[in-house]
Amino acid sequence: MPRPPSAMRRQILDSALRLFAEHGFKGTSLHDIAVEAHCSKASLLYHFAGKDAILTELLTPPAEGLSSMGEELATLTGGQAVESAITGYVGLAMRFHLEIKIIFAELPDMLGHPVLAVIPRAVDQLAAALAGRSDEPRARVTAQMVIGGVAVTVAAGVDVEPGTMRAELVQGALRTLGHPTGRS
Repeated sequence: MPRPPSAMRRQILDSALRLFAEHGFKGTSLHDIAVEAHCSKASLLYHFAGKDAILTELLTPPAEGLSSMGEELATLTGGQAVESAITGYVGLAMRFHLEIKIIFAELPDMLGHPVLAVIPRAVDQLAAALAGRSDEPRARVTAQMVIGGVAVTVAAGVDVEPGTMRAELVQGALRTLGHPTGRS
């Protein structure tokens, strides 16, 4: 059962997120996390049952965010669905870029993680919105390209100011999907 939030708990999570993104989940030990968080391993284990519990807590917000966004998009159609899907997805991807990097680093293992069980349905909902609810192959393929392209770009840690990154991801996604971008 999760413990109440505390400064040490947040420090452990922040340290684990950085280490998992840099060295992978498998390449990071509880000892590494404790050292990075400036706490004892016993203190770390007071706050979390183990490394998997830390990973679960780190991956829950992006999984829930994507799932929630998918539900919100389900009621939208056409251009409204596309634009809302792009801006929402880019925002989530940028917010959770390190978590995406962790998932990509060990993709087969990560996709089996229970907290990520909501991802396939949420990605299907996102793809449908990005395709403007169209069943045309072009629309469905470009929707998947946008999903993958945004995720890979944010996980790569491209050295671009966040506001510029967000704007370029949104504009690039709109162009890929064949929607007007407001730019010449």
